[in-house]
Amino acid sequence: MRNWITRLNGQQTSAERVTFDSHELDNSPELDNSPEAGNSPTDDTQPRVTPLVHLGILDVVGPGADKLLQGQTSAQVDLANGDFAPLTCFCSAKGRMLANAQLLRIDPERYRLILHQGLVQPLQDNLKKFAPFYKSQIEPRDDLTAIGIMGEGAEARVAEATGLTPASTPLATWHQTGDETFQLLAHPGPQQRLLLCLPLDRAEAVFTRLSATALPVGNAAWCLQDIRAGLAWLTPAHQDALLPQMINWEALGGISFKKGCYTGQEVVARAHFRGQVKKRLAHARTGTEQLPELGASVVDGAGKNRGDIVAAEQDGNGGAELLVVLSTKEDLGPLSVAEQAVEVLPLPYPIERLDPEELAAQEN
Repeated sequence: MRNWITRLNGQQTSAERVTFDSHELDNSPELDNSPEAGNSPTDDTQPRVTPLVHLGILDVVGPGADKLLQGQTSAQVDLANGDFAPLTCFCSAKGRMLANAQLLRIDPERYRLILHQGLVQPLQDNLKKFAPFYKSQIEPRDDLTAIGIMGEGAEARVAEATGLTPASTPLATWHQTGDETFQLLAHPGPQQRLLLCLPLDRAEAVFTRLSATALPVGNAAWCLQDIRAGLAWLTPAHQDALLPQMINWEALGGISFKKGCYTGQEVVARAHFRGQVKKRLAHARTGTEQLPELGASVVDGAGKNRGDIVAAEQDGNGGAELLVVLSTKEDLGPLSVAEQAVEVLPLPYPIERLDPEELAAQEN
């Protein structure tokens, strides 16, 4: 648990979840936090800030860190150049994901992975098997944390709170700016989103400054934006179970098909070039706020399993939004989860290959 969150009127209810009672806050003098003002944690029109306690941070350090990662991850590692921080994933020899992450270069001998906190230790254990061959160390960074900033003018808010000013605004998706203390990353979604990676001992002061002009909310608000962006972060519930394409990872620029071999690459490439992916990530919703468990089955009218829940959050309007790894068959008929009807929604991107090299070039 993080004491700084409690001191700022937040409640960390689990290792993965933090909440704020937005209508009792007294540290946002420039905001009207009354219900009548519409400052709901799920209101996309409001500037919001949240501790991203569900994310963890893992560093790969050493003279051979880049080569170690190049042989284990789906990213073209040299694309992580301090300006672009590509999506990536780590697979088993059978092509199933062990973790997915965002990859940052901090300096030539230090790379940083941001991923679900429940997979930091398993990924560390996996990479440690290769580290001695590359004179590298795998370091969990419990001394760092992440804060999410949502809403128009996010870059200006971060600059005021940290002194960190991007060279250009707005930052393109997955692009990075930073200094020795702070790293700022642009994430996709229906509203502007920035992820700030910073030292844990600076978090309280920075969060306090950010919350002067942005509503402090629980991290469910950020996770809901991930769902609406069609962005699934692997959790322990689905470790070593899904091909990267099953969460549309190549459509998000998370797989380089122009790099050499990495663990699982043959299976991942075969699935792409032969079109053998029978399940895909879908955005969906239900009409109830009761959230299905991760891994819960989505079934058709005959009770046949057609998919699995990989993310779920309340939408603030009496319903829930979901990410589902769903069968690609065209006519699935009525779907449900835990006896609640499931409506499939359109994704915000096409299901087609997006090369990370193309995304990296957007900075230039």
